Amino acid sequence: MQTTPTEPLWVESLRRMSNEELITLVLNPRGKRPVLGTRLLETFGGLSGLAQAGPAALAQVHGIGEARVIRLLSALELGKRVHIGVAHRDVVHGAEDVAQMMAPRLGGLDHEQMWVVSLDGAGCLRGMREVARGGRHGLVVTAREIMSLTVADAASAFVLVHNHPSGRVEPSPEDIAMTQSVAEAAEVVGVPLLDHVIVGAGGSWTSLLEEGYLDREAVTRAGEVGASSHRSA
Repeated sequence: MQTTPTEPLWVESLRRMSNEELITLVLNPRGKRPVLGTRLLETFGGLSGLAQAGPAALAQVHGIGEARVIRLLSALELGKRVHIGVAHRDVVHGAEDVAQMMAPRLGGLDHEQMWVVSLDGAGCLRGMREVARGGRHGLVVTAREIMSLTVADAASAFVLVHNHPSGRVEPSPEDIAMTQSVAEAAEVVGVPLLDHVIVGAGGSWTSLLEEGYLDREAVTRAGEVGASSHRSA
């Protein structure tokens, strides 16, 4: 494909633009002043706050109608997906990989979300699905709902991940009980739960496996079985 002589100039211009200018370009390509971008960043306290803002909050900002809300959320979602794709080109080796993958999506939310990260027998990502969301202090989800997603992804194993809006990543008694219940159901189905990772703001995270709330030997055996099945397939 041939490139036009002006293409490098456009690329360089984009790289030199401020955050305010880039946001304004997304929302109003004909705008000459970064008014909308400046207003949004001031309202939500910068890019991080803007990335976590929901449609209702965005729609309250003067000059941001429904069409612009959709346009902005689409651009932000693409950015999150690029980050996740780069983070997971390789095999998922453990909790740190999962935390790095999901922190951009979950770390700054003001409500809890739980996701299922499905893996194949070699530990490579098969899918990521939101299974539940709640309020600031908790959510409700059943083992059945979680296992149905792993089956839909044809997963060999999976990891749970959810956030704590408070920023504190210590597991609650409810987190521990739910994790152990899911681990038992996963053993019956034959798709083992390898870990449950809790993420907070600022990149903080904890692993219920590393904290001793999951049977490490059982998880190791399950991983070996899954890898063997993958190689023999």
